[in-house]
Amino acid sequence: MNRIVFLSKALFMLQNASAVGILRTLLIILLVYYGVKIITRIFAPLLLKYVAKKAAQRFGSTYGEFQKQQQAPTKKEGEVTIEKIPNIKTSNKKVGEYVDYEEID
Repeated sequence: MNRIVFLSKALFMLQNASAVGILRTLLIILLVYYGVKIITRIFAPLLLKYVAKKAAQRFGSTYGEFQKQQQAPTKKEGEVTIEKIPNIKTSNKKVGEYVDYEEID
């Protein structure tokens, strides 16, 4: 019974829809669409500038710390220092079994 009442009300509403109402709804939709489009064109460059500025600050702070670590302390003229990087070779024994083979022609 409720479905019949709902369908009859929906049908009644469709019959009362006017061309002016439909036109008004379409104009509101278009106005909102173009309004959002214009606002996006205005504020998108500002937002991108802000994001780029923040990224540059983060990169600069990280790079600045890295650069401070890389700077060598002041040395006297003629002083020589040799810094060795240890040769650490690790072997993974769990790689598998080596099979020696010969090609047969």
